[in-house]
Amino acid sequence: MALARGGPGVGATAQAFWSQVHPVFMLPPLAASLFGVILAGSLEPTLAAVHVVAIFAAVYTAHVKDGYVDFHVRGEDDDHPLTERGCRVGLALSTATFALCCLLLWVAVGWIAVALTLPTWAIAYHHAPQLDTNPLTATTGYPLGIALSLLGGFYVQIETIAAVPLGFAVVFLVLLSGIKVVDDAQDYDYDRSIEKRTVAVTVGPQRAYTVAYGLMMTALLVVLGFAVARVFPPATVLAALAFAVIAAIARRATPDIATMLLVRGSYVFLAVLIAAVWFEPLSTIG
Repeated sequence: MALARGGPGVGATAQAFWSQVHPVFMLPPLAASLFGVILAGSLEPTLAAVHVVAIFAAVYTAHVKDGYVDFHVRGEDDDHPLTERGCRVGLALSTATFALCCLLLWVAVGWIAVALTLPTWAIAYHHAPQLDTNPLTATTGYPLGIALSLLGGFYVQIETIAAVPLGFAVVFLVLLSGIKVVDDAQDYDYDRSIEKRTVAVTVGPQRAYTVAYGLMMTALLVVLGFAVARVFPPATVLAALAFAVIAAIARRATPDIATMLLVRGSYVFLAVLIAAVWFEPLSTIG
């Protein structure tokens, strides 16, 4: 049986599987893992690579499963490059890769490293059709995966959990949850028609925007507070200010433009945080 819907052959099959690599959504979790390494101030390249591959496999699982459910099960999407069998093969391969990475982390680091990594796959696999029908889990699934990626990337380097990576993980969880609420608002009419309970469907679009920007503002205030308290490097204030400017512009835009701005704003936010920690290592902060 064919694995790709676009036709037989190795080329068509490889292209179909490659189509499930979505850089816009994959890069933040991978970057979060590497940010954890930077926060640790110590680099064991092999362990960092294993953890990054594990996170990649988890996010790939999410994309394949989401496409399978939306096209082959729900009939929401107009097209999908993989057949049902292709989706199952893709899920098997990504899950096997993830399991191998977890085994390596268990042997090289310990069970806590696996405990911080395993939930990322669980969130990815169960996003559709379980978690994406509840306003809380539909909103926090992806941000929680990024928060866990950061913590896991930190832990596998120095085998401990500290207040600073926990603080950054909370910031990303809250900030990205706000962005996700805006993103879901794009599909308000359709989600409402199929009784999909996103935040926008549950409380209405205007209240959803209030919730979204409230979450983002809370995350930025946490960064400012931790910077003032010298828990975070003082330069992290620049990350909060940069994102605040972008969010102010996005607040006046349509949902699709707002989502585009906020997602790219999150890249700027992360980049400035990385630079702040890179040039002022946490070990120098009293």
